[in-house]
Amino acid sequence: MQAWRVHRNGEPSEVMRLEETDRPTPGDGQVLIEVLAANINFPDALLCRGQYQVRPPLPFTPGVEICGRTADGRRVLATPALPNGGFAEYVVADGAALLPAPDTLDDAEAAALHIGYQTGWFGLHRRAHLRAGETLLVHAAAGGVGSAAVQLGKAAGATVIGVVGGPDKARTAAGLGCDLVIDRHSEDIVAAVKEATGGRGADVVYDPVGGDAYAKSVKCVAFEGRVIVVGFASGVIPAPALNHALVKNYSIVGLHWGLYNTKDPAAVRACHDELTRLAAQGAVKPLISERVALAGAADAVQRVADGTSTGRIVVLPSGAAR
Repeated sequence: MQAWRVHRNGEPSEVMRLEETDRPTPGDGQVLIEVLAANINFPDALLCRGQYQVRPPLPFTPGVEICGRTADGRRVLATPALPNGGFAEYVVADGAALLPAPDTLDDAEAAALHIGYQTGWFGLHRRAHLRAGETLLVHAAAGGVGSAAVQLGKAAGATVIGVVGGPDKARTAAGLGCDLVIDRHSEDIVAAVKEATGGRGADVVYDPVGGDAYAKSVKCVAFEGRVIVVGFASGVIPAPALNHALVKNYSIVGLHWGLYNTKDPAAVRACHDELTRLAAQGAVKPLISERVALAGAADAVQRVADGTSTGRIVVLPSGAAR
């Protein structure tokens, strides 16, 4: 089969190589899956750089989530077992962790409903307890993770403020349903949030960026607000001033979705059922900005790494159902 492999760490476009290799062999409890669509996530870039919390042995294939078909014909969502990731024609995955692909979504959309939307749902509902009528501030609102949070926030009845970088991404965020879009390149985030909320601030902040985004967030978070720390796409990990959290009475809430797979897998399945219901209602629908052939995966991962993409870029292996 064909698969992209990384033999040394570095930028995705420089270290990913498309090669002929053997199909992976399932171990105990694992299932061989034909890849129909592989969604690109920022962690794929971090894997290439050797900066992810999981460091598979070299050489490895990146690609942390797929929609695929099992030998018995089931269409499923899976997180492939590294080092044999999803940018390939076949993967193996834990059979007990497979999730049914929603019938209302095509392969590319289904692949993108998994990690980003699960992260958003657990962050907003399980960790931050977002309530209808509250104000939700979403950083990188036009990106893959942020766009999911925007849709889930609207589905929960929140007023959603999206922060983006540039007019093109602002239009994307507005199309996703943001009640207000702030372009961080030309607007003052803190002033805009305070003006929009009558000085109160955002009740919940969804931050997959870190760095300056976090610094601005804590200046415009509401009394008893919750800042959800999802990731550090900026490359800068903030050092929270706990005295500031104390005097403003807000919570800093960490979210590592992957832990639920081992500590509470039933909650992951229940979340997937809820996401499937929301997709069937049309309340959520992954924003697919590009569908690329397997040969274009390295360039696509680089665009995600550089922060120039919107929504999700999905890799469709040659011959896979669309």
